[in-house]
Amino acid sequence: MDRIIKTSLGLLIVIIVAFTAIITYTGYTETAYRNTISGTYSYTCAITTDSTLSNLTLFIPVPVDKAGNSPMVSAFSSHMMNGVPADWDTTLFDTGKATLLKVTTPAIIPPTGTSAQHPYTVTISSETTSRTPIDTRNPVEKSPMFRPVQALNEDTCPPATAGTGSRCYTYATSLYADYTTSADATVTVTSSVDGKNTWNVFGPHSNEYHTGITLTLLGPNHGWAVPAGKLSYGTGSYEYPFGT
Repeated sequence: MDRIIKTSLGLLIVIIVAFTAIITYTGYTETAYRNTISGTYSYTCAITTDSTLSNLTLFIPVPVDKAGNSPMVSAFSSHMMNGVPADWDTTLFDTGKATLLKVTTPAIIPPTGTSAQHPYTVTISSETTSRTPIDTRNPVEKSPMFRPVQALNEDTCPPATAGTGSRCYTYATSLYADYTTSADATVTVTSSVDGKNTWNVFGPHSNEYHTGITLTLLGPNHGWAVPAGKLSYGTGSYEYPFGT
């Protein structure tokens, strides 16, 4: 009887120790996650040309979520965007389906030596933090995107992201460009946003999504065009706190 009691007490102690260890581990990992989690958005928009552009007006989509919110909107509104030339007039427009940045300037004049092989680029950018973890597994529904997102189709991910858990898509959106230039000019508008979460629980972890649009125009342009969009998401770790 004493042996049975001792064995039972031993098993009870083991169970209590294991339960305490699990609770302690879970509490530590959740606390470490909450104390170290950081979300960051990195945004760039670039206009590249090999010729002078005159009387330029652009309506460029700004990444926003479905409610029209994004840190890029705040950065533009507070004039905290890096690299905006002094002679650019920038205004935000909310159309209900998209948020557009209107850019007007008398001219973009490339420096001497600019050519098709060595074009001139104006780049504006921002890096902002998120108050909450970024949804990197469903950005079309819950995170900043270039809207409207149209003709969304799944695509093969590039080799660099193969095997990382990423899913990749192509899509289309809208951009307005009005300017005069030489007939052989090449103008490219690109824009992208990266949303990334980082945290440290027994080592660094991260997950992210990336979306970008590209539009190349030849000669003068006076109207709407359709940039090609690419989206990848779900890249990285989703261990803590059991999905972000």
